Amino acid sequence: MATLVCFHAHPDDEAITTGGLMRKASDAGHNVVLVVATSGEQGEVQPDSLSPGEELWQRRVTEVAESAEILGAKPPLFLGYEDSGMMGESSNDNPSCFWKADVQEAATKLAAILSDVEADVLTIYDEHGLYGHPDHIQVHHVGLQAARLAGLEAVFEATSNRTEAITNIEALRTRIEANNGDVSELPDPSEFEDFGVAEQDLAYVIDVSEQIEHKRASLRAHKTQVSEQSFFLDTTDAEFADLFGREWFAIPGQRGTGGPAKVEFLPGLETA
Repeated sequence: MATLVCFHAHPDDEAITTGGLMRKASDAGHNVVLVVATSGEQGEVQPDSLSPGEELWQRRVTEVAESAEILGAKPPLFLGYEDSGMMGESSNDNPSCFWKADVQEAATKLAAILSDVEADVLTIYDEHGLYGHPDHIQVHHVGLQAARLAGLEAVFEATSNRTEAITNIEALRTRIEANNGDVSELPDPSEFEDFGVAEQDLAYVIDVSEQIEHKRASLRAHKTQVSEQSFFLDTTDAEFADLFGREWFAIPGQRGTGGPAKVEFLPGLETA
């Protein structure tokens, strides 16, 4: 039995990039630990998703606890920073936000968790945080430094296959348009040009199709952030499986690997 630690920026980030791996690892008998840098204070709130007087961060903490349970993880741990918002927003200047955090200080907090849970494998994000979010970029830097401090070598970047994402979005738009459907809620393929990592630079791909129901349920747990009309949920089961039934990982500092190798688990999680 090994211990997998997935380090994420906000509640709900865990669902898409590592939700399948987390559930798959749990089903295989591994310990799964979710660490979240912030409580997601800057998230956009879905209508009527909060109770009167309830703060967003309070509900998001509850939502991510529900998601973690669905994914087979232990109750989530938090580093205690505030959400920085999108790049360039005034919230980036909040001295308590994760983007402003001292990397060494935050890494020391995470390293203590890694040592305490006896982590064998750590997932972070790629160097541009999938799509340039400041907190995601900070997860990359803090995660790498924490692994150094804890003496942990098995570190992998949870990311997306940019090449496949563009292909899938184009195909989905074509299918919907062919049925005279509305594609206004779907992202344009051009939005993915700086998204994730190109296929030739990825190291591993994991089939999580058997965990796809848990992955979708974990997304639904984040009701303040994800509506049933969103790009993530307003798809058929088959479409959702096509889009999110595989999870992609790169190795820090290694690019041009020639494309992802298909693996059952990341190195360090192969055997229970």
